[in-house]
Amino acid sequence: MRARLCRVLLLSGLVAAGLVPAAVAEAQTLREALAQAYRSNPSLLAARSQQRATDETVPIQRAAGLPSVDANGRFTEFLVQDQASFLAPERALNAGISLAVPLYRGGAVRNAVRAAEQRVEAGRADLRGAESALFTQVVAAYMNVLRDEAVVGLAQNQVQVLDINLQATRDRFTIGILTRTDVAQSEARLALARGELQSAQANLIASRENYIALVGAAPVDLQPPPPLGGLPATAAEAVAAALDANPDLVAARDRAEASALDIRVAGAARLPQVSLVTGYTYQNFLGTLGGAGGVAVPQASDGLQAGVNLSLPLFQGGRPAAQERQAQARASVALEQIVEAERNVIAQARSAFASYTAALGIIRSSEAAVSAAALSLEGVRAENTVGNRTILDILDAERELLNARVQLVQAQRNAYVAGFSLLAAMGRAEARDLGLAEAGPLYDPAENYERVRGRWFDWSREPDPVTGATRTIDVPAADAAARPIAPLDDGTQSVREIGDLRPAGL
Repeated sequence: MRARLCRVLLLSGLVAAGLVPAAVAEAQTLREALAQAYRSNPSLLAARSQQRATDETVPIQRAAGLPSVDANGRFTEFLVQDQASFLAPERALNAGISLAVPLYRGGAVRNAVRAAEQRVEAGRADLRGAESALFTQVVAAYMNVLRDEAVVGLAQNQVQVLDINLQATRDRFTIGILTRTDVAQSEARLALARGELQSAQANLIASRENYIALVGAAPVDLQPPPPLGGLPATAAEAVAAALDANPDLVAARDRAEASALDIRVAGAARLPQVSLVTGYTYQNFLGTLGGAGGVAVPQASDGLQAGVNLSLPLFQGGRPAAQERQAQARASVALEQIVEAERNVIAQARSAFASYTAALGIIRSSEAAVSAAALSLEGVRAENTVGNRTILDILDAERELLNARVQLVQAQRNAYVAGFSLLAAMGRAEARDLGLAEAGPLYDPAENYERVRGRWFDWSREPDPVTGATRTIDVPAADAAARPIAPLDDGTQSVREIGDLRPAGL
């Protein structure tokens, strides 16, 4: 019994006589659903593109410290000549090229690059958080489909049982054993059960459509989820792990470091700037420059210059001070956001642990309730045969058993989702933690960063973007079909055990 209490029955699917059906060729597992969402979910693909955009801030900031080369050219046609000048040309061609090499920028370039690198690290943490959030949604959608399939199966069985009860009640009324009241009570319960079946079917369709939206494919014969691994024994252990590895908190810390560097960048506007400059100029009057007294005048000239340019700001109307104060205020915001993220992470870890442990307790209570309700129904039926119980007593007992089974199914779903949410809060619900590498290579944001961080060529560009996510317009609309179940010997239904939360890998 103790070993059983340590396990969590995680839903759902119903089978005749308690037998687990063999998986068909198209059956889907939770890992397959996560892998497909990992490859094709638009929100995650957009987050990766956003991170690639963040990667580009490093070469953008580094460019301010690299040499710059400018070329210029101008052709001029002099339409009206100066009549008093014997040297007035008719046209002129000017060209030049200049090179500037920054030598000192007051530390602005260095600190801007460091701040950009910190924001790249923060973006990677955000990407981890996006993965974790998506996987939590997929797990919840997966379990919702299993739960609602089970509820529909239970509701269908309840309609069948009540329909049989109604037929039997009418037969006994015909021969005078029961009254019209008994028939009316049976009819009312059957009508109520049919309405609840329709509601359960609508919920199943909604859950399946939500699954399609997240995963990009219809749920087909979803299989029992595997055990969750790495769950903490106490709330304090969960909080400690979350404070160390939660991606939202890691991102907040990285942004605070970047904001501190922004203060130095703003303050550098008050410091001198030194550059090495050189340039070459060329001018040609294209043979139109006249001369005096038949003296030939050179038509072309050129020049080469080199030097050091020093710029020392003396007064800028308070702009540097305002920018520095602005950066300080933004750094203060980033520091407060660390505390905010920390509070949220602590609350998330504690609430997820509480939900997880509560679901375990509800499962134990629901199991006991199901056993007691099944025994009660069996007894009420037996007592009815000897006249000690009414039809209403049987209907009430059947209702109590159905409610207990639905509560058990809901608790099973809640336990798994709460356990996964707890792992997500602890920073342990990402692709690398879930074994998705077995389904294909994982996306590594560092590869793009290393590819672009050293680029300096102005004409380097990427191919035009295309959509990477799969569309669901061709996925057939979800239906409310659920596996049929058969009653056991005692007239109740069997819900299969589909997993547990013992430490193991997903």
